[in-house]
Amino acid sequence: MEWMVAPFEVSFVQRALWAGVLVSLVCALAGTWVVLRGMAFLGDAMSHGMLPGVALASLLGGNPLLGAAASAGLMAAGVSALGRVRGISRDTTIGLLFVGMLSTGVIIVSHSRSFAVDLTGFLFGDVLAVRVTDLVLLAVALAVAGLVSVLGHRSFVALVFDERKAHTLGLRPRLANALLLGLLTLAIVVSFHVVGTLLVFGLLIAPPAAAVLWARRIPSVMAGAAVLGSLATTVGLLVSWHWGTAAGATIAATSVALFFGSVLAAHLHRRVRARPRPAVPDVEREVERAQ
Repeated sequence: MEWMVAPFEVSFVQRALWAGVLVSLVCALAGTWVVLRGMAFLGDAMSHGMLPGVALASLLGGNPLLGAAASAGLMAAGVSALGRVRGISRDTTIGLLFVGMLSTGVIIVSHSRSFAVDLTGFLFGDVLAVRVTDLVLLAVALAVAGLVSVLGHRSFVALVFDERKAHTLGLRPRLANALLLGLLTLAIVVSFHVVGTLLVFGLLIAPPAAAVLWARRIPSVMAGAAVLGSLATTVGLLVSWHWGTAAGATIAATSVALFFGSVLAAHLHRRVRARPRPAVPDVEREVERAQ
């Protein structure tokens, strides 16, 4: 048991664990709606669309987190605005904004000769470098995400299953969609510092996708996603400590592995339930025949 406990006796690993758990909770709240509404491509585009803001903030000596928030917010606003243009599909607008923001970020990065290290941190994160102030920020983000999820739950449900009915019921689907984009932006921005933009979907998509195979109610999906994300964080940190692998990447890979394990388990469970059960003999009749 010492190999399980020893890594978490180190202070920076403890902070990494808390950060991973908090990120898992935030991503469970946002990722559930992403999975149910089929917004994975949008989330991917928004995560990479943060590059211009992070690059500008780093070059100007500002806070990369604020730059990421501004860039992701601009991306979300662009998706919301262009989504109203007739004749252009939603995927087309997301793809164009994705390419435009990413290429702008690369152009900005190309003007800096000393951006390689920062870019690596942007792409892959550094969960072992989390500070106490980062934990406070994650806790605040979790509180905001929880509040938005509770207040917008009814509208989000209607938006996921029938947007026209949501409009008929007066639930203001456009406002609900904007709030949902804001929730997704919050989850991505606070997560990229921990696991990086390329790996953020390990915690944003995989746990809810694994939980939705077993849960029938949305709160249950969120709870299952939070548990799986926290488990992926714990196992990922243990593997990273003992095998010397990159912590953020290991957490994300563990989360994806849990998803595939859930898929396999669900498939086997369905096969077992579909298998015809052997007839159980009537014990009383067998006794009567024996007599």
